[in-house]
Order: sequence, then C-alpha cells, then structure tokens
Amino acid sequence: MELPLPTLYIANKNYSSWSLRPWVLMRVLGIPFEEKIEPLLPGSCWDAYRSFSPNGRVPCLHDGKLVVWESLAIVEYLAERHAGVWPADEEARAWARCAASEMHAGFSALRNQCPMNCGLRVELNVVSPELQRDLDRIDELWSEGLERFGGPWLGGAAFTAVDAFFAPVAFRIQTYGLALGDVAMAYVQRMLQLDAMRDWYEAGLKETWREEAHDQEARDSGKVVADLRAPAAG
Repeated sequence: MELPLPTLYIANKNYSSWSLRPWVLMRVLGIPFEEKIEPLLPGSCWDAYRSFSPNGRVPCLHDGKLVVWESLAIVEYLAERHAGVWPADEEARAWARCAASEMHAGFSALRNQCPMNCGLRVELNVVSPELQRDLDRIDELWSEGLERFGGPWLGGAAFTAVDAFFAPVAFRIQTYGLALGDVAMAYVQRMLQLDAMRDWYEAGLKETWREEAHDQEARDSGKVVADLRAPAAG
C-alpha cells in the first residue's frame, strides 16, 4: 500500500521566510510532499497554528504519525531519510551546518529592518551600522563557502540545506536593493533563478491576501517604490 506523502505546513509565500527553507530544499532535492498554506493572521497565530504545530509556528512537517517542527529540526529529520540534504564532503558538511545554524539564530538586524516581502521593492531609509554588520558577515560567509568548496553553491557543487537556509536572504536583497560583493551578488542571482525559487516567488506575487503588520514593517523600513503583487482581495 502506498504511504501518504508528508505534509509541510507553511504560511503565505510572500512573507514567510521560515517556511521557505524546508520547502525549497525539498523541491530542489525532489523529496515528494504536499504543502498546506495556513495564512498569517492579524496579531498572534498561536491558537490557529496550535492545531497542527506544537509551537504554534510554521513550518511544521507531518510525516505519518510523526510531527516535526522548527526548520532546522525538519532539515535534520530529512537528512536522516534522504541523500543530499547536507554536503557529502565532511569538511563542507561541518561548515554548512555551522553556517545554517548561524543563520537560524542570528542576523537579527537584517530580519528586523528588512522583513521578507517578496512582492515589494523598497528603498531603505538608512542602512544602520547593525544592518551593515549583518550584510558584511553574510558577504564574508558566502564568499568563504563559495571559494573554499568550489561553488556554485555554498557547500560545493550541489544545492544543500545551507543554501536553503539563506534562500530568504536572496529575496530580501532583491526587495531592499541590498549591496554585497561581486561573488556574493552572483550567488544571489543563481539562487533567484532556481526553478523552485521562481515558483515560490511567482506564487507569492499571485497571493491576494495581506497581513497589514508585515506590510507596515516594510513601509517602516523605507519608501515602497513598487508593489508587484496581485491586487488585494476586497
């Protein structure tokens, strides 16, 4: 008897950086799954999301009777069952796990000052010292991985979990016109041209629902010069 596919619960593609990580990894690696979008709600999603996610957040993976929450835990769960989640080379794999963990826990200025909003283009009011420090560290980290392991991806020749963890940063760079060095910017373009990333982006542009708090965060960061999304639902 054929087993049902795992179900990945995610939020709106325009906004949800955390949801993107396991989604794009599973798509690129060809790991079959069903997606279930649970739109973000005004205020807290705790009550609504607790029906399927123990921590009241997305992403959350249901695989039969198993429930796996938090993006890093989902990736490690997948790594136990599928080849290619992390680089095969031991040195690259150790580096990739460190870089992914750093992204998972850090870069708060980038997260706060440049919230993910795929469909907008925003001219920042200012690049704060804290944001510039985050951008400098991302530039350093990406350049190190690409040069040390030969590219075109951070851990070597194949797209792996470390690339998935930085996928939302590529969208943030596009939305806010952030500047990195040539090596890092070429990596951003490779990321944005991935079929899975293009599919996510195009689906995000077609979404007609809005979450005002997330849109306001983007407006607080700077001047919105373009909104490429489909018109909001009435």
